[in-house]
Amino acid sequence: MQCPYCGFNGSNVLESRDARDGRATRRRRECLGCKKRFTTYEEVKVVELKVIKKDGRKEDFQRDKLERCVEKACWRIEEDGRERMLDEIEMELLNWPSVEIPSQEIARMLMMRLKKSDPVAYIRFATVYGDIKDLKELERLIKLFKGGKKDD
Repeated sequence: MQCPYCGFNGSNVLESRDARDGRATRRRRECLGCKKRFTTYEEVKVVELKVIKKDGRKEDFQRDKLERCVEKACWRIEEDGRERMLDEIEMELLNWPSVEIPSQEIARMLMMRLKKSDPVAYIRFATVYGDIKDLKELERLIKLFKGGKKDD
């Protein structure tokens, strides 16, 4: 940490404690160069993710929107399981190489998890997300799920 008084790039932390209702850490420091004391605050910077919709529009990522989709598709999965799934997806999104993520990627992340944990929820979500309109398309989706070819 650079000293605000002399610019020396080194300090000792004398005291740390929570600040701003636990959203930050207050640190009292002493410069190793001039020995003056100063205070720093450390807090988590929220990454503003953007979702790129199918039509090219961009909108802010909203976890609660994804949560509603998961609840509709996964009503048989317990709340803890759904929360874990959402946490995993959100962490994957935060580690995405860009702050702009195509909505198809978010759907793919969810579908991968649903396919492993609840096949019926996978089909339910895929029919809505894939805009399945008739029985033939649904049969094709089920064949795909089972590992068959897309155009059987």
